[in-house]
Amino acid sequence: MSPMMTSKFLKGSWKDLTKATSRIPNTFTFPKGFQVSGTIVGVKPRNTTKLDLALIASQKPCSAAAVVTKTKFHAAPITFSRKLLESNSSSIRGVIINSGNANAVTGPGGLADATAMSQAADQYLGAKDSTLVMSTGVIGQRLPIKKILDGVPAAHEALGDTDTHWLECATAICTTDTFPKLKSKTFTLPSSPSTEYRIAGMTKGAGMICPNMATLLAVIATDAPVAAPALQAAIRAATDKSFNSISVDNDMSTNDILAVLANGAAGGPEVTVEKAADFEAFKAVLTDLATDLAKLIVRDGEGATKFITVRVTDALSEAGARQIAATVAQSSLFKTAMYGKDANWGRIMASAGSAFVRPGQTQVDDAPDLNPDTTSVSLVPADGSPELKLLVNGVPEVVDEARAAEILEHGDIEVVLSLGTGKHEAVHWTCDMSHEYVTINGDYRT
Repeated sequence: MSPMMTSKFLKGSWKDLTKATSRIPNTFTFPKGFQVSGTIVGVKPRNTTKLDLALIASQKPCSAAAVVTKTKFHAAPITFSRKLLESNSSSIRGVIINSGNANAVTGPGGLADATAMSQAADQYLGAKDSTLVMSTGVIGQRLPIKKILDGVPAAHEALGDTDTHWLECATAICTTDTFPKLKSKTFTLPSSPSTEYRIAGMTKGAGMICPNMATLLAVIATDAPVAAPALQAAIRAATDKSFNSISVDNDMSTNDILAVLANGAAGGPEVTVEKAADFEAFKAVLTDLATDLAKLIVRDGEGATKFITVRVTDALSEAGARQIAATVAQSSLFKTAMYGKDANWGRIMASAGSAFVRPGQTQVDDAPDLNPDTTSVSLVPADGSPELKLLVNGVPEVVDEARAAEILEHGDIEVVLSLGTGKHEAVHWTCDMSHEYVTINGDYRT
């Protein structure tokens, strides 16, 4: 896809065009039997140009699974979609999504609106109780539901399966995103080595990104035949390694949901948990795609100038490594230091040391993953040159500040904490925090 074609799906200044364009692949391979669209209904009163209603439809009934936000205040579409999947996870036909309004904390009327969206889509898909609902945008305001319902016929009419259709659909779910986030892959399974399967996913998110299902909307579709229980098990495992390993600002949303649909249009034997070889192969493909999508969210973090990998190695446990990596990655002091290109490793150590502190504790005695005397910290350059050691076994190095500043000039930065207490590892991806983040969120509603 040419840069000129791609530019129509981008938001922001022209100086960001080349960077954003590079995040959108030139070619895609979309799963068979799915059609999508992105149209304008004007969810926000002044919107007359931004795509804000997305529809994903399968020509065949799908197995479906989802993971959702852990916040207590579930938005109406989350409540509706969870209930629908509890009663019908084997014949889902589509997903309808609006941006511009979260339909969250809107009471019984909000749930009625989500139900109406699903029923309107069902009518045009020729099915009943078969459409999941997602919403994203401002919390605490009722949807302009008549606009949305009146827009469903046009959304259905606009369905298609080209690159442009998928990009328009991915654009319609965006809010403060500066580019649509869309990825696709082909794969085979051990039981069907001659059958090419396809999987594609779209996601949105740039702010209010925190792990534990991970402040975003995402839909993944595949033409592989995967049973609903296997799909649920695979997406839970994939989420831990991807969407639950990212953060932008340590704020959790009311509307997080990742849904996966499998329509089996490519044929072949059904993937079940019991068929271990096929299940593990599919889970690996799903994890790779989810990781690619999750990284795009971090790269598009509100106001972000750097993509940061926090890697914890030599930990006593994987759970401990994950907790430490997340704590460092979510530290505002660490993130602002990275924005300022300041190799202030003291902030890294301070955050890591607090990873296991709980409210009300006077001291921490249950943190066997951490040992100050065996902990090392280093910066790994993006250009492949040798790492810069900042701390070795608890002893500070004499840091070459000029070399540190040179490393921190790169758009991609890796920080490695070697704990020296075991053999486990975890990775967390985050971004820096800039002045622009405050600007974006200071006037979000206007």
